[in-house]
Parts: sequence; structure tokens; C-alpha cells
Amino acid sequence: MLGVGVGTMALVVVLSVFNGLEDFQRSLYKSFDADLKISPLTGKNFDCPPFLLQKLRKIEGIRNINQVIEENVLVRYRDAQMVVNLKGVDDNFLKQERLKNALIDGKLKLKENGISEAIVGSGVAITLGIDVDAFFTPLEVWFPRNTKSKTIDFTSSDAFNKMSLIPSGIFAIEQQYDDNYIFAPLTFAQNLFNYNNERTSLEVQIIDSEEINKVQERIKQTLGKNFIVQNQDQQHASLLRAIKIEKLFVFLTLTFIIGIASFNIFFSLSMLAIEKKEDIKTLYAIGANTKMIQRIFLSEGAIVAFSGAIVGLIMGYGLCLLQQTYGLISMGIVGALIDAYPVKMQLSDFFFTALVVVIITMIASYFPAKKAALAKPLI
Repeated sequence: MLGVGVGTMALVVVLSVFNGLEDFQRSLYKSFDADLKISPLTGKNFDCPPFLLQKLRKIEGIRNINQVIEENVLVRYRDAQMVVNLKGVDDNFLKQERLKNALIDGKLKLKENGISEAIVGSGVAITLGIDVDAFFTPLEVWFPRNTKSKTIDFTSSDAFNKMSLIPSGIFAIEQQYDDNYIFAPLTFAQNLFNYNNERTSLEVQIIDSEEINKVQERIKQTLGKNFIVQNQDQQHASLLRAIKIEKLFVFLTLTFIIGIASFNIFFSLSMLAIEKKEDIKTLYAIGANTKMIQRIFLSEGAIVAFSGAIVGLIMGYGLCLLQQTYGLISMGIVGALIDAYPVKMQLSDFFFTALVVVIITMIASYFPAKKAALAKPLI
């Protein structure tokens, strides 16, 4: 019973940790990504005339639409340089307040007195040595000019569009974003990339998160088949799929370990059947039948299975609760966004864990029960 209980507890704890990691990943990109993202089915940009935006704004459930132009650029600050992802956004982006809780220095501004400003990731700021208080030190942005020539002389300054930004703020969300992203005004990105009505994506903020699937379907019907409309989970489908696959394999591995532990039940009941051979014959002599003998040994296995499962579930719940409250087990990563392993308990994990444990232990009990029923006396 103790072996079954420990296996059950381990399964509950590990599954809850994976749930916590998945939930933590969602909380990270929720502060960066929009509720819904509209992007072209083919190509990297699409034509976005004013009437298209008007059609979208009429859709019930939409609060704001943010136009986005996103490209990789070379940035220089003083003597440092690096390639980053420049994301041009319109005024609606700041209204959505997605970076409000992520700001660690400066202000959330994209334009002031006609001067274009940038909000940069903390990793970019560290690499370039950006100081948001150095107002007279601009951030130079370089992008290859759109030329019809098949050859480009990269040693010539004429081969690039060059513009400047003033760093206004620094955000910190997660390394993937902090090391790669700079936010700039949409008009700045248009001029730098020589775009007119072209956009790389549209980001939609909805009014009620409970209605997100309905709003997503309405947008798909409005735009047709030439666009992809993704919610936040779909924007990170590969990452979430990897977490779920890892969780599945861990579940199967621990289930296999519990299966091995159930051999203890098998051998214990087998020895019990041998020891009680004479008692079984006595039961047969006073009127017991084969089914009754099997039921006795199966009941023995069921007691072990259910007792072990209940004890394991209680222990697993207790450990998860302690981890949630006190963070007993640290991740051991310096500079991590969270100190301890995140835990999120789900009723479905408890149910399926108990179900699997009970099924495995009952199967392990069946064969000794069948063997015990063969101890019928010869007449």
C-alpha cells in the first residue's frame, strides 16, 4: 500500500508541476501578445486599407485594433551594435497597457514633441549599454533599402535606410522577448521599411475574454481564407505542444514505475494464496464456490489499491499545497523570474492518476486470485 501511495503521490506532484509551468508560460506571453493576432496566410505582409480596419472595428466584441509592422533591423548605440526585431505599433498599443507591469526603467512613450522614441527589451539595453536618461544619445536603426538590383553593396551607406530613435523605456518580461525586441511608432517603421498601407499583422484586443472564440470566428468570417487568426495559445502552439508531450511521457514513465511497484501486490497475493491453500480447501468444503474465492483475493487487492491511491492523492495534494504556499523546492536558477517551481493542481490529473493506479493494481491482483481459486479439493 505504501509503494502504491508513493507512486501516486509522485505522479500527482509531477503533473501539477507541468501544469504550473504551462500556466507560467501563458502568463508570460499574455503580457506581450495580443488576445488575437491577424496575419497573412502567405507572405510576410498584406495590404491594409482603411476600409478593412473599419470592417473589423464593427465586429462585436472587439475593443482595440493595433496595426503592426515587424522586421529584423540592425541597431547601433554608441560603439555597440546588434540585430533586433523592431516592432512598429500604433497609438492603440499603449492604450492596451500590455507592458505596464513589465516596465523597469524610463517611461512607456513612443513619441513626444514629434520625436520618435523606443521601448527596448532589457537584454537589448544591457547589450547596447542604453541609458534612458541620455536624451542626446540616439539609437540608430539600419535597414536594407528595397532595391530592384540583384546585388547590394553593403559597404555603402546608400544601401541602407538609416533613422534614429530616442530610448524612452526598458521592459523585462522573459529572455526570449527581452533580448530581441524594440517597440517603435508605426509611422517610424513605415518610413524605415518604405511601407504604405502594408502591415505584417494586426493585433486585436477583445472586450470579454470569455467570448474570445466567438470573436475569433467572426473575424475569420469577415476576412476570409487569406488570413490566419490566432489566439494566444495558437501563437505559441509549438511550445505548449512540447510541454504537453513532455507531460504525457512523464505520465507514461511514472505509470510504468507504478506498474513495476504493483508486482509487490502480485507476489504478496501469490504467497497468500499458497499459505492459505488449506483454508481455501476448507471454504470449498463448507460451500464456497470459485467466484467467491476469487472475490476474496480481488477484495484484498482492491483494499491495497484504493488505500494506496487515497493516501497517495492526499500526500500529493499536501505537497503541492506546501509548494504553492511556501515554495519549498527552488528552481536553482540565478536570475529566474520565479524562485520556486510553479504548481497548479487540476482535478482531472487526480482522477486519471487514481484511475490508472487502481486499474494497474487490480490487474496485478487478478492472477493470484485466479490461482487461489484452483486450490479446490479433489473429491
